[in-house]
Amino acid sequence: MTTTAPDLQFTCTKNDDPGVLLAKEWLTTNGLGGYASGSLLGVATRRYHGLFVPDLPSKGRTVMVPRLDDTIETDTKTYALSRAEFADGKLEGDGYRYLQGFRREWQTPVWTFDCGGSRIEKRVVMPHGQNTVHVHYTLLDGPPVLLHLRPYVSCRMHDAALVRSEGHSQLFPLTVTNGRYEVTMPGGLPPLKLCLRPPGGVFVTDDHVSASVSYRIERDRGSEHVEDLFSPGYFTAGLRAGESVAFVASVESWELLTFDTQVIVEAERRRLTKLLARVPASQEDEFARQLVLAVDQFIVLPGSRPEEDVLARASGDEARTVIAGYHWFGDWGRDTMISLEGLTMCTGRYDEAKAILRTFAHYIKDGLIPNLFPEGARQALYHTADATLWYFHALDRYVRATDDRDTLMILFPILKGVIAAHTRGTHFGIGVDEKDGLLCAGAPGYQLTWMDAKVDDWVVTPRRGKPVEIQALWYNALRLMAQWAKRLGEPCDEWMDMAEQAEASFHERYWYESGHYLYDVLDGEQPYDGSLRPNQIFTMSLRFPILRQERWRPVVDVVTDKLLTPLGLRTLAPGHRDYKPTYSGDLRARDAAYHQGTVWAWLIGHYVDARLKVYEDKRDAHRLLLPFHDHLRDAGIGTISEIFDAEPPYRPRGCIAQAWSVAEVLRAHLNTVTADR
Repeated sequence: MTTTAPDLQFTCTKNDDPGVLLAKEWLTTNGLGGYASGSLLGVATRRYHGLFVPDLPSKGRTVMVPRLDDTIETDTKTYALSRAEFADGKLEGDGYRYLQGFRREWQTPVWTFDCGGSRIEKRVVMPHGQNTVHVHYTLLDGPPVLLHLRPYVSCRMHDAALVRSEGHSQLFPLTVTNGRYEVTMPGGLPPLKLCLRPPGGVFVTDDHVSASVSYRIERDRGSEHVEDLFSPGYFTAGLRAGESVAFVASVESWELLTFDTQVIVEAERRRLTKLLARVPASQEDEFARQLVLAVDQFIVLPGSRPEEDVLARASGDEARTVIAGYHWFGDWGRDTMISLEGLTMCTGRYDEAKAILRTFAHYIKDGLIPNLFPEGARQALYHTADATLWYFHALDRYVRATDDRDTLMILFPILKGVIAAHTRGTHFGIGVDEKDGLLCAGAPGYQLTWMDAKVDDWVVTPRRGKPVEIQALWYNALRLMAQWAKRLGEPCDEWMDMAEQAEASFHERYWYESGHYLYDVLDGEQPYDGSLRPNQIFTMSLRFPILRQERWRPVVDVVTDKLLTPLGLRTLAPGHRDYKPTYSGDLRARDAAYHQGTVWAWLIGHYVDARLKVYEDKRDAHRLLLPFHDHLRDAGIGTISEIFDAEPPYRPRGCIAQAWSVAEVLRAHLNTVTADR
């Protein structure tokens, strides 16, 4: 069993370009949807950054401690460990010059500073299953120091408008009872508890407003980017060589805050060691180890919907869901089902896979699973044509991995209702065309497939009609229903007849002869959309391919030639009038590029599946994944970004940590890694 920490390390010197560290971000999570995150340099560059962002019931992810200013005072000088502000395009101060190194140890970000011969280690730890954060400091060696820790407090949903107001001290009154410091939160939320552990030091009441704090990435994206932050005071504690102290912020009971940080670190090490032990390949494979750890950040208890856990436990289950991406995505049905195999089956987390499948089954409505749960909301939104069909794919992978007949028996009647709803027609124009047995989808103002960018009333890639991947998923679902019916002793002819009609119609209509690939959409805004996109890969990659084998190779070859990049597939071929080589600018410019060339990492998994069906060369397929090894140090440390620019140098964009990116790269890696040994 692995016991040494899987590290990703950076050595820093005072001559390093601080911009490099500013562009890299760390993330740690708590298994409830909450997180702490920032840049390696300690400067908040996004509105989403913060030392404590819990996922609160009925509220959602809320920035409660946006920043912690930490200062070391020696006999001769005062050192600011993390420069907390970025103004007028320049860093304020030179705190980065004291930084010696950064490493990601297990899931914990760790910094080492040299303050005039006193070496300080700092780490940020979130106890699993608690809305608590520990920021832990150890004086490794050198003369004694005085540590000053000034927390700033807030109560802003992480994607809400930034706060520019006076009267912060009235908004966040501080109370002290028997040495316990609590900041009252508005809106009936639980108070924010602040303390040092072990107990000691002093708290100095000293209101301070840090005005006009600018978040650089928000500014560059054309978004609101300036905020005022309030601090009620600061903690002060002395440290001698070998001593430690932790700043703790929490909304849990005081009884849960008595543990020393080292105890929590050790408990987290044991938990993650057990997770790694479920994946034998990770014992000798550093890349696999890092991705298994990254996976753990996405599988959560629905923190803002505690009633799900109560209902699940009442029926003998557990409630689990998947955070689609940090920082701004919540739990999305499509992302969850696409990533479920990589997140759970590939990592031996079968109970959680079952919990996720059963959790989403509770929400099926009119034949659809939720597209997403809005931040902090209990009511799901259902505007999706593909998420429900991906559910069949996810269940298939689960049943094949576990042979869980009981779960299949429970879910099969529900899935029969799903197919019936699609056959007669359900919301958003989703329904079977009786003439050809293919599945239609489309409603004004909605984008129902995974290419779902929308700006105001502009749906960028509408794809209304009969998208190619919807037919692949529909056919796969019908064939799976026939297989499951046979296994459960039920009639299966109906499913097979529907599948055969869909397959015959597909073969007749979707082949784009002059391009030697498949049309992307039929019967939509135009009768035949010949845009070269990656969606056709799913006609080969799924369990039951709808595309006939004689056409596999030309499709794989044209996708390889026009869409493949070192970090995934482009969403549109270069040369198309709508092709966008970079994902940048304001919201409208970014969404215009989101699926018009921008590279998506998750597509590499299904591309590898399709490629292996044609060329059967695992060694060659494995080499395609090697650029992701270096990417673990590029943006979100130890994880994989959502998207990349379509042209070199393929800069990472979007979320710094995306569930289906990590899941599909891990799945493809484990499926091909043995060929490279």
